[in-house]
Amino acid sequence: MTLALNKIVLSGANANSAGAYFQVAFLNVNASTTLLIPAGTYLLPPTANVNVQIQTASTGNTWSLLLANNTGGMLISDGVNVRLNNAEANAKSITSLTINPSTNATGQYNS
Repeated sequence: MTLALNKIVLSGANANSAGAYFQVAFLNVNASTTLLIPAGTYLLPPTANVNVQIQTASTGNTWSLLLANNTGGMLISDGVNVRLNNAEANAKSITSLTINPSTNATGQYNS
């Protein structure tokens, strides 16, 4: 069993230090395509013409809108069922924030 978040988030961490939400993650999606978001937890800024979709069926390819165009928020991805959808004819590079990966939470159930 794996926890959704296997990192320790430290209260008051205000720089790109262990446990802080200041590790930059670039999500590059090509023009008029989709990109699966790597597994992790992200703070996603609003981005014009890019929305976030989730897989809503256990079989097939059924995607539903999670965050509309130009809407940001907190996002948890399993690496398979959450994607960016670029509706623009140009590629987009989204600068999101994630947890600095250097501090793992240890325990019995997060292997």
